[in-house]
Amino acid sequence: MKRIISISVCLLYSVLCIPLMAQSLLTPEQLAKRERRKNLTVKEWNTDAKTNTRWLDRVKVYDEQGRCIEEIEYASYGQKWRVTSKYDDVTGKVIEEVEYNDRNRPVRIRKYEWNEDGTKAKQYNYLPNGKLYSVKVYEYIFSDK
Repeated sequence: MKRIISISVCLLYSVLCIPLMAQSLLTPEQLAKRERRKNLTVKEWNTDAKTNTRWLDRVKVYDEQGRCIEEIEYASYGQKWRVTSKYDDVTGKVIEEVEYNDRNRPVRIRKYEWNEDGTKAKQYNYLPNGKLYSVKVYEYIFSDK
């Protein structure tokens, strides 16, 4: 019985406190922006000036926390590319992006590591088969002027 209670307390803590800690890392402006984007879908349309023909240019989909989880770019023939994003529950930072081609097949997977101060540390680039093909390391140099 004690074990069930301790597990319940841990689950309750993770459900309630972890999202609050992630939000505390954001500025009030960022929180306000995310609040406006909750469960939002934004469609960008282009219009030809001569023929007045409209076509879909881009779609962005936001989750219940106001984070962009999908972005799709369109061309006259259909989808050009699509990117889906996954976020860390604790920090709220992007941890993985999957890029798809015009045939909706994955072409690149990016995984991110972040520094304690919220800046990007590394970006790992993978092929669709899971093989690592490059690593980008971010270096931040501040100069005194």
